[in-house]
Amino acid sequence: MRFQLLGPLSIAEGHDVVVLKPSKPSSLLAALLIHPGSVVSTGYLLRALWDEDQPATARAALQSCVLRLRRIFAKYGVTRNVIEAVPGGYRMNADADTLDLVRFRALVRAADAADDAEGELYRLKEALTLWQGPLLANVPSPMLHRDEVPGLTEERLRTLERACDIELALGRCRQVLVDLWEAARRHPGRERFSEQLIEALYRTGRQSEALSEYRSVKGRLKEELGVDPGPSLQRLELSILRGDDLGPPALDPALDRTPPLPGGRTAVALAPRAEPLAIAAPARIPAPAPAPAPVPSAALAPAVRPVPPVPSFTGRTAERAAITARLTAGSPDTTVVVLSGAPGIGKTALAQQAAHDSQHSFPGGVFILAMTREDGSPVTPAEALAHLPPPGTADGATLLVLDDVTSPDQVRPLLPAGPGSAALVTSRRGLAGLMATHGGSVHRLSTLDPAESRQLLAAVLGPERVAAEPAAAGELARVCGHFPLSLRIAAARLLTRPGLRVEDCVAWLAEDLPARLSLADDPRLSVPQVFGGALRRLEPRWREAFHRLGDHEGLLLSSHALGDSPEAEEALERLADAGLLEEGPPGPYRIHQLLKIYARRQARERHNSQAATARH
Repeated sequence: MRFQLLGPLSIAEGHDVVVLKPSKPSSLLAALLIHPGSVVSTGYLLRALWDEDQPATARAALQSCVLRLRRIFAKYGVTRNVIEAVPGGYRMNADADTLDLVRFRALVRAADAADDAEGELYRLKEALTLWQGPLLANVPSPMLHRDEVPGLTEERLRTLERACDIELALGRCRQVLVDLWEAARRHPGRERFSEQLIEALYRTGRQSEALSEYRSVKGRLKEELGVDPGPSLQRLELSILRGDDLGPPALDPALDRTPPLPGGRTAVALAPRAEPLAIAAPARIPAPAPAPAPVPSAALAPAVRPVPPVPSFTGRTAERAAITARLTAGSPDTTVVVLSGAPGIGKTALAQQAAHDSQHSFPGGVFILAMTREDGSPVTPAEALAHLPPPGTADGATLLVLDDVTSPDQVRPLLPAGPGSAALVTSRRGLAGLMATHGGSVHRLSTLDPAESRQLLAAVLGPERVAAEPAAAGELARVCGHFPLSLRIAAARLLTRPGLRVEDCVAWLAEDLPARLSLADDPRLSVPQVFGGALRRLEPRWREAFHRLGDHEGLLLSSHALGDSPEAEEALERLADAGLLEEGPPGPYRIHQLLKIYARRQARERHNSQAATARH
């Protein structure tokens, strides 16, 4: 049993994680865990629970809160007396095995003592993987958020800065770019991240982008604070303008590997993002230099070592077991497993969970790559190969996870060789061409059933909050269409608003679906954004066909729903292949309710735009 403080406050046992509901006991637990092994004074705990608005019976209520917390521990199997009453307050002992904050600090100290840069970087990255999202998102204590969270956040940012400094010193400028895009955008007030990003851009041959980034930083500082960039940034700009050599050239990506894992395993690894309900995302391959690439809106972090479980993963029991059994069967030939389905249906989450479940069967390593860039363009096999070990160098069977594949041709040249090796591929398409040439199995994911949706909400929000409003929780799952992405977005909104009732959230969402199924602080966690990205990959005529389906009555579509012409039939097949429709001939097609609402909305907006243009 272990406590997780570096994200939503939770209790974990093995792969099972329980996110505690917002409550006074949660605030008390967080206040004790922030000071592990130390006596936490009664006055401090009273402020953590009630801030400056303490009731007259606060001390008695604190004792009651301690008893409630001990009952929660017993409920989740924490049998030891971990909360000690001592003179002046309370103490909660924890070590690196029972609290992620202690482990994080131990790893950072171990990095200080490392003999070489590789060892230091290895430990820093391992420490950063412990951060699972916004700190104490489910802890309703204004004092802790005001007085403690900034200091803990500073510890993480210093560690990330240090890891990026080492990457730059080792010449791994291309590899560190994804982290630096993310850090510079999320923390614009920290000039060091901007400086590191500009240096990495320049050293990878992207001088114009580096100067553009400098001008953007300079403009923001002048507009918001009325100051100029610091001396380090100014010196860096001058060096770029002069064309100075800032350090060693970037290493060959094929040789730029993180140290091996215990047992010889390796994995592509960079520091994770801190965001609500995030999972470790596939490694995002940058656009090839020297051609300028659009600045990504946010960076995606590669898989970490070891491959972590997906936070609050629930459901998909049969598919998960079948995929893991297939991957670990030890076939003499390369095993290929394809996960397909609609956008937002949970393919990436299931793939990572299956990779986590089966990673010990692959001593040669688990490698996870995104096969589509932020702008929707596909990654070429040659670009992907540069991020994988050369053929014949892996120490045993390997697992290759290719996320968001757009065609069979992306996959075939990358398939790992060797007995027991496997490839797990996610795609909105069925990739029938890949099955025809290499065989394998295809798992077409559908929406969660009502029980699985409820389990997901309970895992994220806490079973008590779902049990308090069971009917509203069921209605929330229905409004979200039982899509994992929609459910996680709605749960994140509720998790960060402890006082919001589930019933009120349902009513608010239903007023404007699916537009309100999005999070303001991360555009990638947005149902309209995900649906729109899937449509943008299609030709305009197929997009037009999808919009027309919004006016069709019902969710079942005959093969003549768009007319009797061969092109109308092809349009339905194209939309089904893109994951926007289900099934098809000889039976009817089916469109999901959320996708239909989105199609109708898009058609209406386009019609209004055309009408406005005609009036003018």
